[in-house]
Amino acid sequence: MRVPLLVIGGGLSGLAAAIRVARFNSDVLLLEKHVRLGGLNSYFYRNGILYETGLHAITNYADPTEKKAPLNRLLRQLKLPRKKFSFCQQLQSEVIFRNQTSLKFSNDFALFQSEIGANFPQAIDKFQHLLAFLTDFDPFADAPFHSAKNFLLDLLQDPLLVDMILCPLMYYGSSVQDDMDLSQFAIMFRAIYQEGMFRPEGTIKEFLDLLVDHYQLLGGSLRTSCGVDRILHQNKKATGVILTTGERIDCDHILSTIGHDETFQLLEKKSGLEDRPADHHPRLGFFETIFQIPEQSAHHLAKNKTIIFYNDAERFSYKIPQDFIDFSSGVICFPGNFEGMPATDRREIRSTHLADYARWKALAEDPALYKKQKKIAARQSSQRIENIIGSFTPNIVYENSFTPVTIERYTAKIGGAIYGNPTKTKDGNIGFSNLFLAGTDQGFLGIIGSMLSGVSIVNRHILPRL
Repeated sequence: MRVPLLVIGGGLSGLAAAIRVARFNSDVLLLEKHVRLGGLNSYFYRNGILYETGLHAITNYADPTEKKAPLNRLLRQLKLPRKKFSFCQQLQSEVIFRNQTSLKFSNDFALFQSEIGANFPQAIDKFQHLLAFLTDFDPFADAPFHSAKNFLLDLLQDPLLVDMILCPLMYYGSSVQDDMDLSQFAIMFRAIYQEGMFRPEGTIKEFLDLLVDHYQLLGGSLRTSCGVDRILHQNKKATGVILTTGERIDCDHILSTIGHDETFQLLEKKSGLEDRPADHHPRLGFFETIFQIPEQSAHHLAKNKTIIFYNDAERFSYKIPQDFIDFSSGVICFPGNFEGMPATDRREIRSTHLADYARWKALAEDPALYKKQKKIAARQSSQRIENIIGSFTPNIVYENSFTPVTIERYTAKIGGAIYGNPTKTKDGNIGFSNLFLAGTDQGFLGIIGSMLSGVSIVNRHILPRL
């Protein structure tokens, strides 16, 4: 079998890339190793009920009239009419640093500006200088790592304000401990604060189904439960793949959306690739728990808060913890608290904390201990966040937790690191004439960013050659 283009990885970046190519050449094949598409943003069933994985909110909201906004630009590139989607905007989110202060924000950037003016009046003029800098800054230009934290400390001269600004951006996109690249900061600042957050009115399954239907109507092909064992190549040119079943597929071009080092693991060890320097960058993992309680027991929980980013330590720390979990900071998401979301009979709460992959991986050797520790960690998480949102644990009717080992098992992300390698490959070029990288390790962030990554790399490297 031979195809012009193989896309490896059926996450949102891979799906978007495949759709973009199929608009012009339907002879594209998308390969996904798991039974379902979506990657980090997928779903599962328990007792006949669908539960989403990964999706808290989608960043980069834009009104339909904002033609140049990333969301609308993406839909045009995929030839998907905006009217096909029902989007629900966040109600209001908040950054809470206990015993210090809080900052509210929404899809109206003026709220965030006013909150900074009220809580950090001495820094508001400096904050305006930051906005002016970001207006002219090109985050997609090829540049070495530049510490966003140091840049902000120099500019704003207020460590607390810097930490509070960075907290949501780190939790929703940073692969670097206690910092992020200035380019990544600029992307995420715009995505979260200046544009805002939303989600589809329906489930992630419905969103994925719409994309898949569109792709297949364009003539594109996909295969699920179809793992790639290795990528064949010669003289820095990919020639095809061998599947885990032993089947060979030849191709003219490959787009990999599974990660930089994950891609190199699939390349045959020849042509000097075995001498490639090892990756020693620490990778950040997370522990997430879904709690559900009956709606009639949730009357005391806030209905106007969508996401809370909290820190109750003396200083905000974003790094691999010294224990299984670091509960001193985290994310509390209410997936039902978006404008226009349909009512349900259950209220869902999601908690996210930094986790140590190595400890969880070692414990996974003993399934009973692993399961027990997950229960302990979930209970510790619920008790911690009850201090912020109020009591709910006596009324829990469903609970499920995911460790970095879970993420690694279902996405093949090394170390279960959802934000991938701290070193990004902005141009998608990994040294091959016809094999390119898109997705998390290309540097675009969030769901819209990930999809735009697939589109941009296709536009730059693939379409001109087909």
